[in-house]
Amino acid sequence: MLIGGITALSTVLAVVICLCCGCFGSLTWLWVLPLGFAGSFLVLGVLAFLFFYAMCAIVRQDKEQDKDSPFYRWIAGLLTEAAMTILQMRVHTRGLENTPKEGRFLLVCNHLNDLDPVTLLEFFKKSQLAFISKRENSTMFMVGNLMHKLQCQLINRENDREALKTILKCIQILKEDKASIAVFPEGYTSRDHKFHHFRSGVFKIAQKAKVPIVVCTITNTHKVFHNALRLKPTDVDLHLLAVIRPEEFAGMTTVELGERIYAMMLEDLGPEYAEENT
Repeated sequence: MLIGGITALSTVLAVVICLCCGCFGSLTWLWVLPLGFAGSFLVLGVLAFLFFYAMCAIVRQDKEQDKDSPFYRWIAGLLTEAAMTILQMRVHTRGLENTPKEGRFLLVCNHLNDLDPVTLLEFFKKSQLAFISKRENSTMFMVGNLMHKLQCQLINRENDREALKTILKCIQILKEDKASIAVFPEGYTSRDHKFHHFRSGVFKIAQKAKVPIVVCTITNTHKVFHNALRLKPTDVDLHLLAVIRPEEFAGMTTVELGERIYAMMLEDLGPEYAEENT
């Protein structure tokens, strides 16, 4: 929408420039039109960036975000769609029609690249995803402040007591119907692009909040930046494998639940994603 809007407006401005200069009465429009389009696109792109930057710059992370922000959801939607367009990500989905239409849920997915949450935000727009993210991400340029407004929860992976506070906060968000929670149970981005075993404590969120678990897999996001630098598109697969209802995992331990979901995801990803010692 953002790139398309800028493109359309740039085209109109380029035509207006040609009309004002009387270029259509001669062949000068052949160079004025594309130059006017390029200049308009650049100016509008810079203005859009400055607007988004200003909106993110005024966010205060020391002020608790106790509800979802539709305005910043809108900004996030524009930015994610623009990023995917610029990077030429061609996402092929399967099973997304099974996404719960009512009530909140816990979404779990494997983690290959920083573009994974971008993809999930784009294709689960109506679900108001709030991610569990490592605390270091709070300092990322623009992203950290935007995450704060989307109720993303920072987790200290090296301190179990602090991590538990994040888990309890996510349970509260779900129970109070403020957002759905998304988490990458591996805990880290996979550096070797394999599918690693889970930190199963995150499943306690769904157990305590009594919400469904939406199980997803994603592939090829780790190739996007490499291909984009070579002006090549990347095919990304996003699959929704199952929606596991609370009654289906009642009585299961988090480890048992994690093992069940891990096996389901690995089967979909294929043997090439299995760890070497698996």
